[in-house]
Amino acid sequence: MKKIWLITGAARGFGRVWMEAALKRGDGIIATVREPEKLTDLVAEYGESLLPVKMDVCDRAAVVAAVETGFHAFGRIDVVVNNAGYGLFCPLEDVPEKEARQIVETNLLGSLWVIQAVLPYLRRQGYGHMIQISSIAGLLALPGMAMYNATKWAVEGMVETLAQEVKAFGINVTLVEPGPHLTDWIGSSAVRPERGKAYPSHEQMMQQSWPRLPLAAPDAAVAPMMTLVDSDTPPLRLLLGESLNALVIQDGQQRLAGIA
Repeated sequence: MKKIWLITGAARGFGRVWMEAALKRGDGIIATVREPEKLTDLVAEYGESLLPVKMDVCDRAAVVAAVETGFHAFGRIDVVVNNAGYGLFCPLEDVPEKEARQIVETNLLGSLWVIQAVLPYLRRQGYGHMIQISSIAGLLALPGMAMYNATKWAVEGMVETLAQEVKAFGINVTLVEPGPHLTDWIGSSAVRPERGKAYPSHEQMMQQSWPRLPLAAPDAAVAPMMTLVDSDTPPLRLLLGESLNALVIQDGQQRLAGIA
């Protein structure tokens, strides 16, 4: 059956990849973006199946209005992909106050505002699937990304708690944790503040940890996402990328050994 998706941060990266795949299979999309004109080509191709809505996740009132607009346009929301966010590459000692506040506002509080805006509709429906885009950085500590790690670790705790709170309403919740992919996340979307000389460059710091995390093509995330949204019993977590399972298990075993 045709599904209705709400995808935040749909203009580029994973959001755009998943949106295009869903449209191609006949689903309807409420796409929240800061610049709706970036979706003009897809609107021309898919017509009423795609509703671009201007929204910044940091603006709570705009989030509420966008969700209301989308729901009334389609009459329901089956899948929410809480995707908007970005990376901040900088040693913790050098992170500017402005950048620290902004990434928390976007990655953590922005996700919260979307969840709070959508839940009343999903509860009234008695069903729905809330998909929160986290990261492998929500499970592992990666040098040079401390504040990004902080937001994703916080998102993990928030959304795992949410899953327990809304289960009785028939709402499924999944944390999707991608490894590094060749998206805008490592390009134009990333923020790289000025930093001191006490630490290695960002590239050097990432090379210490990322050889274990091979870069994947963005399209590799399409099939797992479609399988996830079509599942009657979706998992709480879904890792996206090669070699991630073994890496997370190894890290978990080291934590347990430390606790012991």
